Amino acid sequence: MKLILAVDAIVPPLTGIGRYTWELARYYTMPESGLDRPRFFFAGHWVENPASLLHPAISAAKPRRRIGQLPRMPAIWRRWNMRRQMEGHVFHSPNYFLPEAVDGGIVTVHDLSVFKYPETHPAERLRHFEQGFASTLRRAAHLITDSEAIRAEVVEYFGWPREKVTSIGLGAPAEFGPRAPGEIVAALAQHGLTPGGYALCVSTLEPRKRVDRLLEAYMALPSALRSRYPLVLAGSKGWLSDNLQAQIALGQSEGWLHYLGFVPESLLPLLYAGARAFLYPSVYEGFGLPVLEALTSGVPTLTSDCSSLPEVAGGAAWLVEPDHHEALRDGIELVLTDESWRANAIRRGLQVAAAHSWQQCAAKTLALCKRFT
Repeated sequence: MKLILAVDAIVPPLTGIGRYTWELARYYTMPESGLDRPRFFFAGHWVENPASLLHPAISAAKPRRRIGQLPRMPAIWRRWNMRRQMEGHVFHSPNYFLPEAVDGGIVTVHDLSVFKYPETHPAERLRHFEQGFASTLRRAAHLITDSEAIRAEVVEYFGWPREKVTSIGLGAPAEFGPRAPGEIVAALAQHGLTPGGYALCVSTLEPRKRVDRLLEAYMALPSALRSRYPLVLAGSKGWLSDNLQAQIALGQSEGWLHYLGFVPESLLPLLYAGARAFLYPSVYEGFGLPVLEALTSGVPTLTSDCSSLPEVAGGAAWLVEPDHHEALRDGIELVLTDESWRANAIRRGLQVAAAHSWQQCAAKTLALCKRFT
C-alpha cells in the first residue's frame, strides 16, 4: 500500500490534533504497520522523518525537500507536478482539509464546533473553514471522526451517507497511568503541589471549554474544601479569554486556584496522576482526550453530559450539565469527597481506558485507508 499522511499539525507543543497526527505518523513508520516507506506531506513539502517536526531548531538546518524541481514554477505546473507524484497513493489528512492538489482522499473531521459554535472561535479560523472546507468535502472519498457522537453530527449536518463516515476512537500515551506518591512527589513539589492534594483541569482557555463555569462553581464550594483541595488549571491561553483571565487572577489572589499555564509534556502525566479529581465541564468535544487521560491515570473524573464526553467516559465519570451551576458545584463536591463513588470510578475508569490505545487507533485508521487502495 502507498500512503501519504499530511503532517501539518505536528507543530510543537503538540495539542490534540497534533498529538493525533504524530501518533499516526509514528505507528506508520514502525515495522508492525506493514507499510513500505509511507510518505509525509507538510504544506507543499515532503518530510523524510516526521519526528524532525518535533525539533524545529534541528530540522530548520536541513530544509525539507520541496515538491517539484523549479522553485518558481507557475502554480498550475506545481499542482500538476504534485498530482503526478501522488498518483497511486492513498492520501489521509488528519486535520480537516485536503490540499488543493489532492483530488480524493480520507479526511478526519474532529468536531463541528466551528459550525455549531462559531462564536467560540477566532474570526481567522472561521474564514479558513468558509474558504476551504466545502472544497474538501467535495473531493473526500471518506471521513473519519473521533466518536460516534460526531459521526452522527457529520451525517446529519452535511447529509453524508452513513457508510462513508467511520468513527475511530483516540488513545492515551503510555506515559499516563497511576503512580505511587513517591514517584511524583518531587516533581509536584516544584509547583507547590502534593499528591492527592488538588483537583485538576487541563484545558485550553476558550469559551466552549466552560472553564469560567468551572471557576464559578469551585468558588461556591465550602471554603474548607477549597482550601484542602485547591484547583489546578493547566493549559495555554487560547482565545476569547480576557474575562476568564480576570476570574483566574481573582482565584489566585484568594488562594484556591493555581494557574500553571501551558505545562511540558513530561510533567503532564505526573500532574494527572497526582490529582484528587479531574474536572472537565466542556460543552462540546469531538472526543475529549483529557477525560481519557484522566481515566487512564486512575483519577475520579467529572465531565459534561453532552457531546461525545459520555461516550468517552463509558460510565466511569460523574456527568453534569455544564451550564447548570448547582449541578456542577454539587458534582465537584461529590467527586472530591464521596469515597465509595471514587473507588468505583477509579476501577471503572481503568477498565474503560484499557480499551483505548494510540496503537489501536492507528491500526484501525490504517485498515480503513487500505480499503481505498
